This record gives sequence, structure tokens and C-alpha cells, in this order.
Amino acid sequence: MTADFIDNGPSPHDLWQMDRDHTLHPWANFGPFEREGSLIMARGEGCYLWDAEGRRYFDAVGGMWCTNIGLGRAEIGQAMAEQAVQLGFANSFVDMANGPSAMLGAKLAELAPGDLNRVHFTTGGSTAIDTAYRMVHYYQTSMGRPDKTQVIARNFSYHGSTYISQSVGKRPGDRIAEFRYLESGIHHVSAPNFYRAPEGMDEAAFCDHLVAEFEAKIAEVGADKIGGFFAEPIQASGGVIVPPAAYLPRMAAVCRAHDILFIADEVVTAFGRTGHWFTSLDQFGVQPDMITCAKGLTSGYIPLGALIFSDRIWAAMAADGERWFTSGFTYSGHPVSCAVALKNIEIMEREDLLGNATRVGGYFEARMAEMKALPMVGDVRGSKLMVCVENVADKASRVLLPEELNVGKRISDAAEAMGLMVRPMGHLNVMSPPLTIAKAEVDFVAEVLEKSIRQVADELVRDGVRLA
Repeated sequence: MTADFIDNGPSPHDLWQMDRDHTLHPWANFGPFEREGSLIMARGEGCYLWDAEGRRYFDAVGGMWCTNIGLGRAEIGQAMAEQAVQLGFANSFVDMANGPSAMLGAKLAELAPGDLNRVHFTTGGSTAIDTAYRMVHYYQTSMGRPDKTQVIARNFSYHGSTYISQSVGKRPGDRIAEFRYLESGIHHVSAPNFYRAPEGMDEAAFCDHLVAEFEAKIAEVGADKIGGFFAEPIQASGGVIVPPAAYLPRMAAVCRAHDILFIADEVVTAFGRTGHWFTSLDQFGVQPDMITCAKGLTSGYIPLGALIFSDRIWAAMAADGERWFTSGFTYSGHPVSCAVALKNIEIMEREDLLGNATRVGGYFEARMAEMKALPMVGDVRGSKLMVCVENVADKASRVLLPEELNVGKRISDAAEAMGLMVRPMGHLNVMSPPLTIAKAEVDFVAEVLEKSIRQVADELVRDGVRLA
């Protein structure tokens, strides 16, 4: 039985064919796409998705780190419709504003840590990173330091897919030969992944090593040239890399000592993913100079991003009253998007979804940690409702399986056949379910994922692959 919305429209196969014939998907893999096409989704409710053929899946991916309040919320649809009828669009350039954007800016200033009381609205996370990169230049020049515009980020970071945001990020799979990236003025240091720390190095020594590397990079480039440091509190798409406890505070201290702006990329971690509105200060004790956010800001119902920055940065940029900030987007502060974000935050507060993320997230971490006993699983890491399972060929040496085996995709395919969606990323499987998830649903995820990993391990062994 097909989903309601297509009962009187194109058939599931027709939709599949239209998509295959005309759509270039983000991160399209041309060969498999042309052979197999896409899985067409038709409906969503809570933590569940239904495809066009009527099959139901538990979405442990959470859309793409974003369906925080769950799908199918009538309140969101009503807020969207009412705002679209009242004021469907108003530009926000120069001296124009609208009610929802004004109220959302005030709400974000209330929720954000410290003196982060200023907001620049964008279309999503990538454009928020672009704006942060430009604001580093603007602020440092305003402070009389026009050469202090280079930035440092980390390996295995993901900061977006626009030209600048992808250049700031550095996941190996994203750097392909057919595209070019900005190399000049963007530097990278090691990811704080303790699972991949040098042999024999404990966590404290690993943290010392990372901070020393950061200081050495600043000395190499010149502190008078480095204007900003981009850091996800937890490196999400790089493999849910949770840093050592002392790492971020120590990196922030180095930044302060050299007048380097600390930009926390919280596109994934903000709005409840780890049980906090924002993770930097509440979980890691770091007061950033800027925070980028998107995803959970609207729970994926409509595009919206924001750069939240300090009063100090505003004051420096505005010191000469004749300056212009020539950056922004047609849809910055879109009234419908901002109305949705306000309703989304209201639902989170009313239903204590941050509390649920903390309570059930702790249980989720514990159940996922059980996967460490399985064949192929080298590491399980994460925080509350973001977790990664890393698959390896040898647990002792941490050697990876050959890339061509596509082990993460094999596991996700096996799980999908049993009604569970987990995200494959090379040798990793990543989960970030809605904040509404219940313990019984966590049990379902754990049970199906375990079966899937065992099934794939057995298949590989039968095919002659050695697992240790």
C-alpha cells in the first residue's frame, strides 16, 4: 500500500524514475545512483519514516543530525502556514526587519552563553560558516590587524559544502580531485581522536600533544596572521570525535593569548543533541566568540542558520559608524523560517526534550557501548544522542578493512532491511536520533544494529576476509 500523498499521483516507480532521470543529489555517487536510483521517502511521524512503497523505518539518523523534535508536528505546519499567510517574505537587508526574526534573535541571545547577544541569520550551516570566516577578517581589520585573517581548523572536520566552508573543513572523503579548495590562509591540525592516538600515549599526554601542535602551528604561521580557530565541540561527520576533557578549554586559552577568535561550529551539537542548548560552555567549559548553528534550530522543517557572536565583536565592527557589513543572503531572517524556529524552541522547552536527551541519551550511549564486544567493532564513541560505531579489521591493531568492502554501507543496508536506518560513512556507522526517542526504541536500535553487524561480519568471513 503506497503512502497517502501519492495515492492519486505518480506511482512509486514513476517517482523513482523522475528522480533518477533529473536530480543530482548532494554527494551523488554516479555509478550506484544510475544503477539503483534512490529510496523515495513519503511520510514521517516522530522517529519513523515510510517510503513510497509503504515500508516503515526507525530513523536513527535523525534526517541529517536535524529532526530533533521528530517529524509530523502539526504545530509546526500551523505556524508555517499562519506566517506564510500573514507575511510570506520580507527582506532583511540594511534597515528592514520582521517580527519573527526580531523575536528569534532575542531568543537566541537569551539561550546562548555569555555575551553572545548578536545574531546574523543565514540559510543554513554552510552559509553560517562562510559568514563566520568573513567576520574574522572584518573584526581583525576593524581592530587594526588587517593581516590577521588566516584561520586554523582540524583534520576530519566538516564545516559545510560551500567553497569556503568545505575548504575550512577537511574530511578525507570530501577532498576530491575534480574540485578545488582554498588552500592559502587555511591551516589544519590533528583531530582530537583518542582512539587514534599514538601507541602508548595516555589521554593527558595526548591532550598535551594536541595543544603543543596547535601552538607550533601558530608559531609557524605567525600569531600576527592567525585570526580565527574553527572547532566543532564534537566532530560530528568526522566520526563523532569527542575530545579529551581538557582539550577545548586549553585550546581556547591559547586562542585568547594570541587574540585568535574561537568559532564553535555547533551546527550539529546545538539545540539538544547532547542535552544542552549549546554544548561549548555547558559540556566543555568553553566560552566561544562565535557560534554557528542550523539543523536543530528548526528541527529540519525549513532551512535556517545563524551566526551568534559577541557584543565585543559587534562593538569593534561598529566602532566606525560609516562601515558597511556587505554580507548576507536573500533569505536571511526569512519570516516563515524564523516563525518555525520559535515554535520549535517552544516545543523543546514545553516537552523538556533537552532533559529527555540527557536521560535517554545516557541509556543510548550505554546500549551502543555494548557493540564493542562484536566482531569488527573497534570503537564506540559519542555523547548522548550522537554516537558512532567504528568498524575495523583487527581490534588490537585498529587496522581498517579495505575501502572497497564498503563495510559501513553493508551494515546500513542490512539494518535497513530490518526496518532501521543508520548512516554509513566509509568504515563508520553514525546515529543521531530525534530527541523524542524512548528507551524501548533505543532497545530496538541496539538489537537490530547488533544483528546487522554480526550478519555482515559472517558474510565477510565467508568471503575470505580475515577479522581479528
